[in-house]
Amino acid sequence: MIFQDNVIKEYLKNVYFITGTPCGGKTTISRELAKRHNLFVYDIDEQFANHRKISNSAFQPAMNKVFQDADEFFGRTVEEYSKWLIDNTREQLDFVLLDLIRLSQNQIILCDCHLTVEEADKLTEASRIVFLIKEPSNLVDDYCNRLDHQGFGDFLNSASDVEKAKAICNATLKSLNEKRYNDIKNSGYYWIERTPKSTVEETVEKVERHLGFVKNDFSMDALEIRKVDKDTDLADKLIHFVENFSWEAVKEHMLEVLRTWAFTDFETPFAAIVNNQIVGMVSIMKTDYYPLPQIYPWVSSLFVTEAYRGYRISEKLIDFANEYARENGFDRTYIPSVHIGLYEKYGYHYLKDITNYGNGKDRLYVKEIK
Repeated sequence: MIFQDNVIKEYLKNVYFITGTPCGGKTTISRELAKRHNLFVYDIDEQFANHRKISNSAFQPAMNKVFQDADEFFGRTVEEYSKWLIDNTREQLDFVLLDLIRLSQNQIILCDCHLTVEEADKLTEASRIVFLIKEPSNLVDDYCNRLDHQGFGDFLNSASDVEKAKAICNATLKSLNEKRYNDIKNSGYYWIERTPKSTVEETVEKVERHLGFVKNDFSMDALEIRKVDKDTDLADKLIHFVENFSWEAVKEHMLEVLRTWAFTDFETPFAAIVNNQIVGMVSIMKTDYYPLPQIYPWVSSLFVTEAYRGYRISEKLIDFANEYARENGFDRTYIPSVHIGLYEKYGYHYLKDITNYGNGKDRLYVKEIK
């Protein structure tokens, strides 16, 4: 039986996903969040043994594969080891989803898991997921030195050649997570990268704000949205804002556009301002990252800083941009996205799939603004 993405998302609306890459801090942060807000944590690693008991080797072969010892386990090639890990995660996901649907009907669940960007698109909304990531080099020591991974560390150290086993494990983790790490940083999802300077307190507070567990003490009456004009103090503030925001995929491009003021005709950026500080932005553009000159205007570069998400500031920015487009004689605007169920909330509907200049596939949304 196959369920459509919108059905899964509806039944998982009480689930908040704490995911990312190994050693990014998923377990630590989800436990601290649970303690602060009296929430239930569902850790898919802890559930693996239970899922394996009810699995079937015909349908879940990777979950049921047995290894004689550490030498056999770590004696595989990186490709074999990687495929086995991927297959394990894919096979277990069916069990995980059914558990989450059952457990979350009358309570909020924090799910400590290993979702990819593509899986996140199908299972949840951007407001209910955070990616905690770490640069995927030399992960094995960090992984094995944790108390909750002591069993795996003991198993690795039982290999005849421990250093070779570590090398295989490191190479496998890096090969699996290098692309995932870059995909996350280039996605529209909220992510936090763990560094030597990271603290649990700081990370938890960021995650709390993003997931809406705490709110900034400010009234929407304090929000102002303004058109940004060239060679103004507000333009300088917007450049500084973009220099420091977390959306890496568009940062350099947007900085180039702002610094050279490459806006033509009706094109312009807008800024959302609270207490004289920029907290979000959007642009109306004639062209975007797509070879579609006949389609315009685009609502582009929509971004709200993490501390101010959850107040529908994105909706206010889009409405402001659409009013500007209407005043300039347009009767519709377009938004490209990889997400389903996000811009529909703002009155947009899916038009068709489009291909960007990087040969990636996106969804094109349109809204009538007459």
